Amino acid sequence: MGHKSGFVNIVGNPNVGKSTIMNALVGEKLSIITSKAQTTRHRIMGVVNSPDFQIVYSDTPGILKPAYKLQESMMRFVHSAFEDADVVLYVTDTVESPTYSDEYVAKLCKLEIPVILVINKLDLTKQEEVEYLTELWSKKMPNASIIPVSALHNFNLDQLLKQIVEKLPEGPEYFPKETLTDKTLRFFASEIIREKILLNYQKEIPYSVEVVVEEYTEDKTMDKVRAIIYVARDSQKGIIIGHQGKMLKKVGTEARIDMEEFLGKKIFLELYVKVDTEWRNDDKKLKKFGYIQ
Repeated sequence: MGHKSGFVNIVGNPNVGKSTIMNALVGEKLSIITSKAQTTRHRIMGVVNSPDFQIVYSDTPGILKPAYKLQESMMRFVHSAFEDADVVLYVTDTVESPTYSDEYVAKLCKLEIPVILVINKLDLTKQEEVEYLTELWSKKMPNASIIPVSALHNFNLDQLLKQIVEKLPEGPEYFPKETLTDKTLRFFASEIIREKILLNYQKEIPYSVEVVVEEYTEDKTMDKVRAIIYVARDSQKGIIIGHQGKMLKKVGTEARIDMEEFLGKKIFLELYVKVDTEWRNDDKKLKKFGYIQ
């Protein structure tokens, strides 16, 4: 059998563990992970190579009903993942209702490409429940392969990888073997900062925020990063900064530590906060932020 290659796109509802699964399959933390919905906003690519295959994974935002243009752009990433995949991983878990996304399940059933249904979070349930869910999903999606996993505990991911490789078409490498992702250092810096905002602030704050790296200067010993945190209201700016700037400093310190671990070098990080009341509905801004091509 010849060399296999293809695009494996990961779709599903918010908080089912899509990003955790991709990071585990790729072996690197490419997608940020929190317990909040809408953590993933972009379509993020991770490439896995072996002598016999090349898998190009894509993590996508969680499926939702758009309330503004930002979310419309996020859903375009999801729709494109249905259109250009060689294999689709539809991720559910042991918690969500199997009827939650019947519209997308119906769409998956009509696809002419292989679909693997991944039931994540086995660690949160019992064997009988897993058997019940497997039987239920096999009736809803009779043409899909069903693989129960626990991405958090790295359980059964070897079987998932085996299924993916079996279903890949034969083909050439799409990227040089040393390629890990299509995203830039600027992108990962902004995502790491946004992850810390998701983890440190409550209510609407994380969903009103966008992080843009205005300057990224690489050096042998230390990279310099200057980033702007955009918020939708003046009151949110005050919350982000915190009393005497303590919250912004906390976010900056946590982000810098993660960046240094990710890059293996020192980082000098500057953070600024600006108010832009309409950025989530502004086509020009959304294009600048990478949501519109």
